[in-house]
Amino acid sequence: MNISKQLSCTAQEYANKPAYIFEHQPTSYKDLDQAVTLFASGLAAIGYKKGDHIALVVGNSPYYIIGLYGALRLGLVVIPINPLYTPSELSYILHNGDVKAVITLDRLLEKFQAIDGELSISNYIVCNSRVGEQPIPMERERLHAFSEVLQLGDPYFDQPDLQSDDLAIILYTSGTTGTPKGAMLSHHNLYSNAKDVADYLSINDKDKVIAALPMFHVFCLTVSLNAPLMNGGTVIVLPKFSPSTVFELSTTYQATIFAGVPTMYNYLLQAKREDKENPFATIRFCISGGASMPVALLKGFEQAFDVTISEGYGLSEASPVTCFNPLDRPRKPGSIGCSIQGVENKIVDEWGGEVPVGEVGELIVRGPNVMLGYYKLTEETAAALKNGWLYTGDMARMDDEGYFFIVDRKKDMILVGGYNVYPREVEEVFYRHPNVIEVAVIGTPDPETGEAVQCFVVTDENGVTAEELISFCQTYLAKYKIPTNIIFLDELPKNTTGKILRKNLREQVLQ
Repeated sequence: MNISKQLSCTAQEYANKPAYIFEHQPTSYKDLDQAVTLFASGLAAIGYKKGDHIALVVGNSPYYIIGLYGALRLGLVVIPINPLYTPSELSYILHNGDVKAVITLDRLLEKFQAIDGELSISNYIVCNSRVGEQPIPMERERLHAFSEVLQLGDPYFDQPDLQSDDLAIILYTSGTTGTPKGAMLSHHNLYSNAKDVADYLSINDKDKVIAALPMFHVFCLTVSLNAPLMNGGTVIVLPKFSPSTVFELSTTYQATIFAGVPTMYNYLLQAKREDKENPFATIRFCISGGASMPVALLKGFEQAFDVTISEGYGLSEASPVTCFNPLDRPRKPGSIGCSIQGVENKIVDEWGGEVPVGEVGELIVRGPNVMLGYYKLTEETAAALKNGWLYTGDMARMDDEGYFFIVDRKKDMILVGGYNVYPREVEEVFYRHPNVIEVAVIGTPDPETGEAVQCFVVTDENGVTAEELISFCQTYLAKYKIPTNIIFLDELPKNTTGKILRKNLREQVLQ
C-alpha cells in the first residue's frame, strides 16, 4: 500500500465528500482522484517513467496536491522544493537530485532561466499563478501548461506496480551545516508514518484540517495532508500563513485540527482579534512541531483559545513523526510526548549504550518511517543510520512514564567553563518574562570560559532593559547559564516554516 493508492481507496468510500477546500472552492475525493490519474498518465504521455526524478516547486495549492500524488502514482521520485529559494539554491538541489522535470509557477520561470544551462531539465510544467500574463523566457517546446498535461491524460491509465521500498520522495534538509542533504523516503516510509500519526491522533473522516504550514515541508506533508486524505478528512488549504486568514477559515469551515510551528502560535496569540468569539471553538486539538515550544507560550495559547496543543517531534529522515503527546492520557508541557505506535525512541550515550531514565543523551529512532539513506552520500548515511537506528543529533531525556523531553540540538550545546548549557533551558526562562515575544540563545567564543552565553531578544511595545532581563534570569538560572550579552532585535531570522535560525545569528556575531 502507498499514499497514492490509498487516495483511490478513500475516493471510493468518500466520493462526493470534499477532499480539500482552496479559496473557498471545495474539490471532492472523486474529482481529486481522477485528476491525479490524469496527471500521472499525462506525465507518461510526455515521456516520463517510473524512477525519473521530478521537482515540485509550487506553494500550497491544488497544483501541489495533484502534482505530488500524480507523480507518485506514476512511480516518479518527487523532490519538493521551497519556491522562495534563490536560483543558486535551486540549482544545487536540481543538479544533485538528478531532476529531469520541474513543476513550477509561471512567475518563477525566470529563476530557472538563470540556471537552465547547468541542468538536465527536459520539461517545465507550468502552473498559472493568476497574476496576469507572464513572460515565457524559455523555448516553448520545453514548456507544458499544467492543464495541458491533465488534458493529455487517460482516465484508464495502466499504472505501474510500486514496491513498498521503492523511492518516493527526496527531502532536502535545510542545510544548517554545509550543503543540504537529500533524505530518501520510500513509499512505505510515507504510508506508515501517515497511518501511524492518524491512528495515534484519531484523525478521521469528520476532521477538517487547516494546512497552513508549507506543503513542501515534511511536517505539513504527513500531518496536514497525507494523514487526513488517507482517512476521508478535509484539508483546508492556506496559500500563505496569516493569523487573520487562519481565524477566518477556522470559523467559516468549523475546522477541527490546526498544525503549526511555535512561531505560528506566537503570531496567533499576539494577533488582534476584532470580535470576541473564539475562532478555535470547534478545534479538537492543535499540533505543534518543527521546533521546541516554550512552555509559557503553550500555556498562554491554551488559556487564550481554550484548546489543547499536542506537541510532537519529528525530522525529515523519519518521514517525520516519532513522538506525540497522547490525547487519551495526561499531556506534559515541555515534553514531545511518547513514541507513536510502530516507532521506537531511545536515549543513548556517545557509545550507543542506553542511558538511565532521566539522564541526557542522544535521541535515536527505529521504525518503518526511517529513511533509506541520504541520496548519493554513503558516508553521511553510515553516520546517521547505525544498526537499524537513526541518530537524530538531538539531546533528550526520558522520564519514568516514557515521555521524552528535547534538551537541545547536540551541536547547539554551549560549553561554559566545562559546564553544559542548553540554549532551550535559558530561552524558556526568557519566555516567562511578560515583555519578551521571541528569544534565541547561542554560544560565542570566550577567552576565559571557552564559550559564553549570548541572547537575542524581541520585546513587545513596553520593552525591557538588558539589566532587567539578567536580574530576572538570576532567579531561575545558575550563574554560568546567565547570558553575558543581550542584543535586542526587531525580529529574529527564520526559515519559511518559522523555525528560528541560530546559524544566522552566529554568523552575525562573528562578522
